[in-house]
Amino acid sequence: MSARLYQEYLENGKLPHMWCPGCGDGIILRAYTEALAELDLAPKDVVSVTGIGCWGKADDYLSTQAFHGTHGRALAFATGIKLGNPDLTVVTLMGDGDAVTIGGNHFIHAARRNIDLTAIVANNYNYGMTGGQYSATTPLDSKTTTSRKGTAEPGFDVCLLAEAAGANFIARTTTYHVGALKNLIKEAITHKGFSLVEVISPCTTYFGRFNGQPSTLSMFNLLKDKAIPIQKYREMSVQEQEKYFAIGTLIKRERPDFYTTYRRINSGSETAGRKE
Repeated sequence: MSARLYQEYLENGKLPHMWCPGCGDGIILRAYTEALAELDLAPKDVVSVTGIGCWGKADDYLSTQAFHGTHGRALAFATGIKLGNPDLTVVTLMGDGDAVTIGGNHFIHAARRNIDLTAIVANNYNYGMTGGQYSATTPLDSKTTTSRKGTAEPGFDVCLLAEAAGANFIARTTTYHVGALKNLIKEAITHKGFSLVEVISPCTTYFGRFNGQPSTLSMFNLLKDKAIPIQKYREMSVQEQEKYFAIGTLIKRERPDFYTTYRRINSGSETAGRKE
């Protein structure tokens, strides 16, 4: 059992945080730091990479190494950091805009390459920091500041996108399921290859207010009711599945990560990859 405490990973002098009352980002931050503590990772050996957005502010409160980049480019920077020093534990902290809207192309290719890093995606269904505009994960028909009568575009399923691109580990949970969140982050960090933990955390200030969930309590009750453990979800009919979403470890593969494959191919052997 690690003797470390989660507070060791926080810049306590910068708290309280700037997130809105009821925002799930504080819950995710606590789960992330508890996971690091239980894995007994030294703060100097962890790099938290962020972009722009509400969840992208998380590095302000962390005592780990940190890299704060431009919008949508967190995974590009994280790729360079991990390949530059493979011994580091690299974790990207992204919102849905940073990860799969502005950063969609980087997300696809980081998963395809199977870069050995972890992506914690706080999916709040809109661009919370800039006023509640719809993003690539906003559910169809949902109301936002830029879709007052409902969104005409269907949203990405972030986990299915990662699966199709080739990610090694894919999990989903919510900010209501706090214990599971910490454990899934631990599992993702320790699994070799590109690992995704999607955290469903609808923006309470904009998305919830516009879509019939005006309070944090009502939003948490919705998450509790709509999130179904993956085993039970798979037993449902397609029609039933449309009303819910699966949580838990969805995909776990053992495909060699990019760095391992790169070193094998470029090991110096003149016959590497050559057919005799």
